[in-house]
Amino acid sequence: MNPIKLSAVLITKNAAPQLPACLASLAFCDEVLVVDSGSDDVTVALARQHGARVIETHWRGFGPQKQFAVEQAAHDWVLCVDADERVSERLRESLIAALSAVPPVPKKGFPSVTPTFAAYRFARCNRFMGRYLRHGEGYPDWSLRLFDRRQAHWSADAVHEKVIANTPAGVLAGDLLHDSAESLDNYLAKQNRYSSLAAETALARGERTTTARLLLSPLLRFVKFYVLRRGFLDGVPGLVHILIGCGASFAKHAKMLHGGKLERNEGNG
Repeated sequence: MNPIKLSAVLITKNAAPQLPACLASLAFCDEVLVVDSGSDDVTVALARQHGARVIETHWRGFGPQKQFAVEQAAHDWVLCVDADERVSERLRESLIAALSAVPPVPKKGFPSVTPTFAAYRFARCNRFMGRYLRHGEGYPDWSLRLFDRRQAHWSADAVHEKVIANTPAGVLAGDLLHDSAESLDNYLAKQNRYSSLAAETALARGERTTTARLLLSPLLRFVKFYVLRRGFLDGVPGLVHILIGCGASFAKHAKMLHGGKLERNEGNG
């Protein structure tokens, strides 16, 4: 019985510092596909040096770009990772075991080796301010990243994209290690961009917000992640991480209120 073939898929732009460690952790995959959107550093050259297949294309937005990448993979089973993520040894073992699982009674029309589920999620462990967060918003940060592309796909969201599966997802042991190593300035700038995209996406869907949500959303977020999910156990990095998340929530609703006001004014003009 031949094991199911697996393609590791990632999108990149100027990811040279993080890419080698990521690609090294994907050596167990049958294919590594890198879809790059205009890198002007050595990202593409590094990817090819590590044996990855590279496609250079334009930027479509996070969700559409990842779905494009999935569609270009050589195999139906795909593992989607970012350039600043690494598959831990425990997760690698779980991935291999899942794709080698043999059901008690093989289903008609399926290969003799069939995973129990058509999609799997696992914990992502985020490194922030030099520390891997184990509580609060930073962990377990469940991520659905392993799936049969015939049964699941990436959403079309420009930000906060997610995998949508047609069937329930299984859970794998082990962590996907997220080690961006970016500066606090860059992280804050990224959150500002993400809050703008999130506000624009919400308004485009016809969603609206209120002053009450502007005030309560950050507060409820803080209580949920810092108190109920014990973010305080991650020390200062955990506190800073959660407060930035609360600020991003406030910014999103503020931008939605401002955008909605602009739309109403334009409509009345």
